[in-house]
Formats: sequence, structure tokens, C-alpha cells
Amino acid sequence: MSVPIVVEYKVNAPIEKVWKALTDKKEMKSWYFDIPDFELAEGKQFNFYEPGDAKKYHHQCEILEIIPHQKLQHSWAYPEFSKEKTIVTWEINAEDDGTLIRLTHEGIDNFKDLGESFSRNSFTEGWNGIIGQSLKTYLEK
Repeated sequence: MSVPIVVEYKVNAPIEKVWKALTDKKEMKSWYFDIPDFELAEGKQFNFYEPGDAKKYHHQCEILEIIPHQKLQHSWAYPEFSKEKTIVTWEINAEDDGTLIRLTHEGIDNFKDLGESFSRNSFTEGWNGIIGQSLKTYLEK
């Protein structure tokens, strides 16, 4: 079994604000991706591409678990490149002076044959940028 990627950041924002940023498609567009078909309901699929006009990587996800203000889990796949899927889990916990965000991306080795863009290092850098820079800046403004 492969070792998951785990990225943690503490943000100076209340848990309600963090949950809304993670689950409201209008807010997601400001810090994450534009996901027009996102609907917060277990079993719902959503699709998106990386920012820009290239539309190189079609991301297809399905919501697997929702625990309001605590956890959002979904699959993560690239149907044009592989039948394999991975699992992304967002967990948030209120702390005295903010909220701890923990992202766990499991099964990343399922994409090891797809090249450097799908490598553990590439995903780790991507998640650190998305959470540590984009989301953190968005929440703390």
C-alpha cells in the first residue's frame, strides 16, 4: 500500500469560514478551481480543468463522505489518462486561534505510470501551493 500525501496548514479563520471555502463553488472559484457542476452531496460527481485555456487535464471526482464542518472526502481521477482513482480527504479542526486544515491524498501511486505531472512530488507541491498559499491567503484576507 502506498504512503498517502498529507499536507497540513493552520489558518487564522473560524471553522465555518473554512468549511464554506471548501464547499461553496462560488468561493472555490476564488482560491481553487472553477467547478460549475459541484454540488455538496454524497454520490455527486464534479468535473474541472486546471486554470487557463489549455484544458489539458480533465479532473473527475465523486463525493464519498461529508461530515459538515469536519470532513469532505472525494475520489480524484483523470479519465482521459487512466481508469485508476485516488482519494482526497479534507479534514478541518477548530483550534483556539484558528483552524487546522489537513488534506490527505491516498493512492497516488495509482498514477505513477502517467509521467512527472502525476508524480508524488508534483502532487505534494501542488497541494502545498493550493492550501498553503492560495487557500490560506483567501481565508486570512
